[in-house]
Parts: sequence; structure tokens; C-alpha cells
Amino acid sequence: MDSLQNQPQQETRLHFLDYWRIIRIRKAIIITVFLITAIVATAVTFLLPESYASTARIRIEPDTISDIRGVGDVMPYAAYDPYFIQTEFEIIQDRVVLGKVIESLNLNEVWGKKYFGGEMLKTPETMEFLKKRMSLMPVRNTKLIEITVYSEDKNDAARLANTIAETYRDYRLHLRRQLSLNGIKVLEDRFQSDGEQIEAIQIKVDTLRKELGVNDSDPNSMLPTPTLSQEQVRNYNAMRLEGETHYMKLEKEVTQLQVLSPDKMRDVLPTLAPDPALSELLNKLHESEQTFVTLTNDYSPADLHITRIQSMIDELNHQIDARVAGIMAGLENQVQSEKAALDALTASVETAKDKDQTDFTKGQPYWLVKRELGEKIEFHRLLGVKIAQEKLDLEIPKTSIVEITGQAEPGDRPVKPNKTLNIVLGVIIGLIMGVGLAFFIEYLDTSVKTIDEVERAFQSPVLGVIPQNVGYLVDEGLESPHAEAYRVLRTNILFSRKDEKLNTVVVVSAGAGEGKSITVVNLATVFAQAGQRILVVDSDLRRPTLHKLLHVSNNIGLTNYLLKQNQLEEVIQTTGVPMLDFMASGKLPSTSMSILGSAQMKEMVAELKQRYDFIFFDSPPILGVSDASVLASEVDMVIQVIQYRRYPQPMSIRAKQLIEKVGGNLIGILLNNINMSQDESYYYYTGYYHGNYYYTRNEDALETPAKGKDPDDTDTIGIKQKY
Repeated sequence: MDSLQNQPQQETRLHFLDYWRIIRIRKAIIITVFLITAIVATAVTFLLPESYASTARIRIEPDTISDIRGVGDVMPYAAYDPYFIQTEFEIIQDRVVLGKVIESLNLNEVWGKKYFGGEMLKTPETMEFLKKRMSLMPVRNTKLIEITVYSEDKNDAARLANTIAETYRDYRLHLRRQLSLNGIKVLEDRFQSDGEQIEAIQIKVDTLRKELGVNDSDPNSMLPTPTLSQEQVRNYNAMRLEGETHYMKLEKEVTQLQVLSPDKMRDVLPTLAPDPALSELLNKLHESEQTFVTLTNDYSPADLHITRIQSMIDELNHQIDARVAGIMAGLENQVQSEKAALDALTASVETAKDKDQTDFTKGQPYWLVKRELGEKIEFHRLLGVKIAQEKLDLEIPKTSIVEITGQAEPGDRPVKPNKTLNIVLGVIIGLIMGVGLAFFIEYLDTSVKTIDEVERAFQSPVLGVIPQNVGYLVDEGLESPHAEAYRVLRTNILFSRKDEKLNTVVVVSAGAGEGKSITVVNLATVFAQAGQRILVVDSDLRRPTLHKLLHVSNNIGLTNYLLKQNQLEEVIQTTGVPMLDFMASGKLPSTSMSILGSAQMKEMVAELKQRYDFIFFDSPPILGVSDASVLASEVDMVIQVIQYRRYPQPMSIRAKQLIEKVGGNLIGILLNNINMSQDESYYYYTGYYHGNYYYTRNEDALETPAKGKDPDDTDTIGIKQKY
């Protein structure tokens, strides 16, 4: 037992059997809630009016922000909008659609007469009533929407569903047409405004042309006409490049000739500047020189032939020099002429460019305004084409953005209420609510429930388990199956004693009605049945009950002895059970509330210990009354009775703490009033107490043991070992 008390508390874990135990214990609550819910669901199902459903199916396409395309653009592709379907749901249920449905079907008046006693409804009220009768559902992975309407009249449901679909379609088509018309109106306003701007700009262009003296012969030109065309400029540039090349080459040749000697120049000049006359003179000079050399061999220098040849050579040299000088002068003149022509060409081109630049700078305001005018005219032309195209497109039939793909038809049978589904749901919900309530109550119930729970919370062994509805064993018969529970208790008490001299026992409880009095009487009875001298003392002075169970008088008893009014032999009475004596409580004067703590009480206990094998004391509840605490401190052993599922655990734990605080020797806990048929935690006790073993054993007519010997030691040792 000490090892059990020192054992640390374990974490509580619910097993499957614990859940089943809770269900069995709370089955009355579960069945009650289940039946009430199922009956209410069934009654409501059959009382609800029948409703028919009709469904219209439509296909929807998203709108663009504007139905007018940009000038020169194609219709933009509508991007995916994850909120499109939900947005259209809200539009369908908005006043722009449902308001027109109510107006077209005159629902304010019709439903007012039908459902509201003839009172004319307002449109918002009718809309709310209609919303409750309709539902919108998208078809998964499509652009389809199902519009379902419920009504007591199947034809009315179909008519409403179709009207809603048609009204929504008309609304979307009207909205789209209105967008197109609004776009065309904007384009027309812009077209007119641009025409007025073009007229004003044209006047400005004409004015600038006159003021600036701009010569604009080409009405389509946006720039002034240049003096030199691009082709002319390219030709001039090519001529200038060619002239520069020829000039530089000629100038280089002349420069090279000018630095040569006359004799060298005669040899070089014919190759650079071929001249037939010079070549002829040079040939004649060579011939004359050859002739001169030949004659010199035959004639003297003074000879007439030599003199004539010499004169001819001199004349030829003079002519050659003159010709060379003339050729050089011609070359120099050619260089000057080339340079003059090149300069003239460059000057004419630059003059034309300067003139064009001057004309452009002078007429720039004119050309800027004229360019703006051209752009305006071109845009105005495209805008006119766009307006004509959109007007034509508006008249061309096209695919609708809302298409009714399925008309609503009157239903064949009612869809509401779904009697089978409602009843099944009522049964399921009732069962769930019943079980949930049972577990909730079990959660709120902190009373003692199982042996393991007691041993964890109280750190004390459980000495016995008493079944439910146990009465006085003498009245039930000493061989009653319930007697075996007390025999188990008796055996465990005997094993719990550390000393055989400990023979006074008080039975206490935390609160009233936990069964301590019947426990005292029945426990004393089984002790007496075992052949031991037993005394039962009714020490519950405020509410004595044991004399009624034992059918004896309460005129004199414990209080008379403690007040020294009677002797001990006078207050002890015999009972109908052999070996069992009884001391009643007696009449308690109001001035003697604390006599249990008197010295006379201690002397009486000491004397009774010598006369009897065991003395059992009944006591009042230990919480709120001091008598039980006093008794716990004066007797050898204390047994605490805890009634199954009666008081919260903290109350019973507090009672145990009070016993230990006053020095009482608490040997264990007795669980009382257990419903063993419902709680599987105690099922094996039922099998033991009520099984064939118990009756077979009694039929053996075993020999009664001697005094002090426990006749049930062999039978209960197995249960004792559990604790």
C-alpha cells in the first residue's frame, strides 16, 4: 500500500472501451436527444410545403470595357477574369435584372395577394422573397450558369426561371449596344471637332504662306522644294570629286616639271605631256646632231656644210626651247583653269544650299503648320472611315454575349422537402448531438468514475466495490450475491491492517448520501457472520439512521454514556444477527455538540477495544462537520466511502486531506453504488459476485472456520491482489 501511495500520477488516456463506457452510461441522454431530433426533423419534413424546381441554363461571355475598337486596331481579346462568374451572379440578383422581372410579371401585386394577405409589396421586399426562391450554380469548367427557381406551382417556377434568363440576356445586349452607341457618339463628336480644327489650321496655313512669301507649288509637300535636287547634288559632288582629282594630278605634274633642267625637261616632257610638234623637233635635232658628227669626220669645222648643220642645230634648239616653254605655259594655264572651274562648281553648290537653308528658316512656321494640317486631315479621314465601319458593324448580326442554351421546363415531382434526406440527416444529426451532449456532460462531470481514476487522484488503494441498489444484508438474506462484495471488502481490510490490535474502524464520506451508514451495517454483518464479536456505534449524532436499519430503539445510546447518564452495558443493544451488537447515538442535547472529542469518548473506545474483535463507527459527512474529523483521529483505521458519479473529485480529495490532517489512518477507499451492468470497468465484479462460482461455493456447505479465521480468504485473495 505504501508503494502505491508513493507512485507518481500517470497521464490519463482514454481507451476505446472508455468511450463505449461513456456511451452506455449516458445512453438515456443519447437516446432522448436522438429521438427528439429525429421526431422534430420528421415532423418538420412532413409539415413543410412541397416545392417544384425549374432550371434555365445560359452561356455567358465577358464584355470588353468598350465595344469600340481603336482606329486601325482589331477587337481586343478579353483576358481571363477569375471574378467574372461571381460578378454576374451579383448582377443577376441585382435590381437591374430582378427589378425588371418583378415589373414584367407584376410580382409585387401577385405575391402580395398570394403570400401576404393581399398587401401590396414593395420591390425590395419582393426581390428578397425572390432571392430566397432562386439559386445560381456555375457548371464546372464551362461558361454556363444554371438559374434554378423553386415554387409551389411548377409552371410558376418555370416561368420565373425563363424570365430571369431572358431579362438578364436583354440587359447584357442592351448594355453592349449602349456601349457601342456611346463609343460611336464619342467618335462623331471628335470627328466634328477635328473638322473645325482643320478649317482653322487651313486658314492659318494660307495666311503664313502669304506673309512669309513661301513658294509652295506642291500641295502634298510638307517641306520646301530645294533648289538642287538630290540627284543634282549627287552629280555635282561626283563632278567636284573628279575635278579635284584631275586638278591635283595636273598640279603635281607641273610642279615636278618646273624643278627639272631644260635638257632633262626635253626628255621628260614628252612622256608627261605628249606633243607631236615637240616630238618632231626633237627627232630633227637628233638627226642633225648625227649628221654633224658624221661631217666632222670628213670636214673641218670651218667647212660650209658643218657651218650650215650647226646653224640648223642651233635653230632646232631654239624652237625646242620655245616649244617647251609654250607647253609648260599651257599646262600652267590648264591647272589654273581646272582650279577656277572647281571653285565655281563648289560655290554654285554652296550658294544653292545657303538659299535652301534661308528659304527653310524663313518658311519654317508655315511648314510646321502645314505638317500639322496634313496629320489632322489624315486622322480625320481615318476617323470618318472608323465611324462608318462601326455603324455598319452595329447593324450586322453577331454572336450574342448571353445565350439561353436550355429553357426551364415544369418539374415532374417536388424537390423540396427531400423527405428521405431530411429524415436521414435528422437521424444522423440527432445521433451526433446525443453522443456529443453525452461526452460534453461526461467532460463536465468531475466525479469519481473508475478504480484507476481513484488510485491516480487519491493515491490510495480501493478496498472494495459495492454494486448499485444494495440494501441491508439481513433483509436481503445473508447469502445474497451482494454480500460477496462486502466479504471482499472485509478481506481487504484484514490484509490492510499492520497490527492485529488495530480493531476500531470509522467509515466517513465527503458528503451526505454516499452510503456510509449501510456500508457500516453490512460490513459489520459480514464480520459477525465470520464468527467475530462486532460492535456498531452510531456516532452520527445529528442524523442517526442505523437504529432504523437494525430495527432497534434510539432512546439511549452513545450520548447517554458520554454524558455519564448510563453505564456501557445499558447502552449496548443486541441485534438479530449473532455476534453483532449495536450502540445507538441517543438523544443529543444542543449544549453537548463536542462530546465526541471528550476524554470520556477516548476511554470508551479503549474499553470497547478490549471487549470486541472489531468496532465500527458511523460518522457524519467529514466536510462541514467536525465530528467525523474527531472520530478519524481517535480510531485505528479510517475507510472513506465515495459514491460513484455523485460528488466532484475535488470534494472527495478534500475529505481525504482532512483525514490525513487530523492524523487519521486512511487504509483505503470504498466505491459505492456502482452500476455494474453499464460500466465495463467493473464488469468482472459482476461476473464474480453473480456468477456460478459464488453459488457453487455456497452449495458445498463448507465448514465454518474458527473465530478469527476469515472464511473468504481463499475466495478473495485474487481480488485483493489487484490493489
